[in-house]
Amino acid sequence: MAEKLKLDQEFVEETEGEEDFEEQNEDWEDWSENDDDLNSSFLCLFCDSKFDSSDTLFDHCSFNHSFGFKGIRKTLDLDFYDSFKLINYIRSQVSGNKCWSCGHKFQSNKDLLNHLHEAIDLKGLKPVFGDDKYLKPFMEEDSLLHSFGEEDEDDEEESMASVDNREELMQVFGKVNGDLEKLLDEPGENVLDITAPGGDPLGDTIKSLEKITVNGAGNGDMGPDDQKQKPKSRGVSFANVVAKEIKNVNDNYFGAYSSFGIHREMISDKVRMDAYRGAILNNPSLMNDVTVMDVGCGTGILSLFAAQAGAASVFAVEGSSKMASVATQIAQENGRLRVANSSLDNGKCTGVINVVQGMIEDLDDEQIPPNSVDVLLSEWMGYCLLYESMLSSVLYARDRWLKPGGAILPDTATIFAAGFGRGGTSIPFWENVYGFDMSCIGKEVVEDSAQLPIVDVVDTRDIVTESVAVQTFDLMTMKTDEMDFTTTFELHPKSNISEEGGPVTWCHGVALWFDTGFTSRFCKEMPTVLSTSPYTPKTHWSQTIFTFTEPIAMGTGEFRTDCSTSIGTSASPATRIQLRISIVRSSQHRSIDISLETSGISSDGQKRCWPVQIFNL
Repeated sequence: MAEKLKLDQEFVEETEGEEDFEEQNEDWEDWSENDDDLNSSFLCLFCDSKFDSSDTLFDHCSFNHSFGFKGIRKTLDLDFYDSFKLINYIRSQVSGNKCWSCGHKFQSNKDLLNHLHEAIDLKGLKPVFGDDKYLKPFMEEDSLLHSFGEEDEDDEEESMASVDNREELMQVFGKVNGDLEKLLDEPGENVLDITAPGGDPLGDTIKSLEKITVNGAGNGDMGPDDQKQKPKSRGVSFANVVAKEIKNVNDNYFGAYSSFGIHREMISDKVRMDAYRGAILNNPSLMNDVTVMDVGCGTGILSLFAAQAGAASVFAVEGSSKMASVATQIAQENGRLRVANSSLDNGKCTGVINVVQGMIEDLDDEQIPPNSVDVLLSEWMGYCLLYESMLSSVLYARDRWLKPGGAILPDTATIFAAGFGRGGTSIPFWENVYGFDMSCIGKEVVEDSAQLPIVDVVDTRDIVTESVAVQTFDLMTMKTDEMDFTTTFELHPKSNISEEGGPVTWCHGVALWFDTGFTSRFCKEMPTVLSTSPYTPKTHWSQTIFTFTEPIAMGTGEFRTDCSTSIGTSASPATRIQLRISIVRSSQHRSIDISLETSGISSDGQKRCWPVQIFNL
C-alpha cells in the first residue's frame, strides 16, 4: 500500500509540566552554586526537542540525527574538556544551519535535519572542534554542559564528592568564561595561560584535574567496586526509546490508512486495480483451491478478488484496527467472510476470508500456522518503490508462512530512471501567470527542489534521456538488507530531442519510477505488469523527481570540448550523465534516504563531478 500522507513525525515525546527554574545570574559561579537545584530540560543539539535527562537526549540524537555522542567519545577517547568543546562546536554549527561533520550549509534547520549523517572522518574533525574557543559555552545556561559526563552515584558520599569536584571545575570554567572572549581576540595567546582560581595557570589546574571524573572517582585509582555498571532500573534504555518511537510511527502510519480518502484514491487507480485483478482472476491454476495471505489488506479488495478466483482460504491481515473492522464488515456483507457454523443449505461454508488484525510481525502461530500459505499477496509499493518500507513485512511473511514452492504476487520489482528537462520543473509555470512574470518564485522553488524530492507526474515530452533500469528485486529470493543498495548507471540523451531546435538539451534532474511484475513464473495463463512509468497511464504513485543543483547541458553528437569551460555547459555539453545513487532505509522508521552523486562526461572522456545531494523521503 502506498501511503499518501507523508509521515514527518518527531519520534520522541517532549517532556511537559516541568517546573520553571529560579532566575539565575549569568555568571558561572552562581550557576555552579545552584547546580543541585537545576531541574531544567535538556535541549537537543540539532532540533527543538527537549528531554528530562542527558541520556534520553543522546539516545534521541543517535536514533534521529545519526549522532552517537557516547560512541564518538569512546572512539576519539575524548576527556571531559574535549566533550565540552564538541557540544559547543555542534551548537554553533547548527545555529548557522551547517552540518557539524561535513560543513555543508543549508537554508533552514529542516533541510539540515534531513541531511544529517554519520561522520565519515571523525579523527579529522577532532582538531576542528578541539579549538580552545569552544571552551566558552555557545548557549547560556546549557544544562547539557554540566550533565553529559555524570554517572549515577551509588551512595550519598559519592554524590557529595561529585558536587564538590564539579564546583571546582565550574570555578575553573568561570574564569575561562570571564577571560576567554578577550583572549581569543589576541593572536598568539594560549588559553592554558589563563590564571585559574588560586593563582595557578589554567593548564596546570587542568592537569591536576585530569584524574578526576565528574562523578568524583579517579580515573587512575578506580577499583572493581567503583567500576560497577549502572543499575538496569536507572536511566533510559536505548532499545526502549527505539521501540517507542517505532510504535509512534506505526500508529500514525496505520492511523493514516484509516482515512477512506486514501483507499478511494488507491481503488480509483485503474492501472493498479486492473493489474491485480487481472493477475488474480485470470490465472486459475494459481488461485483455485489454495490458501492465500493478503498482507495489508485495507478494505479487503484483493482478498475479495482471491475469494472470487476460487481460493479455499484467505487470511486478510491488516494493522489498522479500524480498517480491519471495515474489511470484516465488507467481507460479511458480500458473503465472503468465514464465520463459524455459517453454511448454505447444502452444508458448504459460504465464506473463505478470515480478517486478522495486527502487524504481520506481531502475529503468532496460533492465528496463522507457519508454512501454511500457498500464495502471498500484497500491494506494498510506496513512492520511489521503497518508501514506507512495507516490503520488509512482505519478506517476513514469506519466510514465516509461505509454503516451499509457494507464490508471491507480484514477484518482481524494478526501479527505472530518466532525465527530465526544463518542462519538468516549475520554471515555465511561474514565467507567465496571467501575463505576469513571476519567475523569481520559480527559481526559488527549483532551489528548494534540489534538497527535497517531489512526487509528481512527468510529461513524456519533458523526458530528455533514454530510460534505464536502476535496480531489480526478486521477491522470492531477496533478503531484507537488499532493500538498501548503491548502484551506478548512465543517462544518454535521446537522439531526437533538443530544446528550441538547438544542438544542446538541458537535463534538470532525474525522475524515478517502478514496474512490478506478475510474471509467468506463477501467472502462467496471463502474466501482467503494473507500471508507473511516465510513458504509461497515470497512477497514484506518479514519479519521484530529484532536481540537480544546476542543469546539465547534453549533446548527442561529437562536440569539441572547450578547455576553458566546464563540462555540462552549452560550450562543452556532456554526452552522458553518470549517476551513483544510494537508497537506504532511514533511521526515521518507514522513511528512506537517497544520495545522488552526479557526473557529466564529455565526448572525449573528460569528466566533471557535482557535490553529492542527499534527500529524505
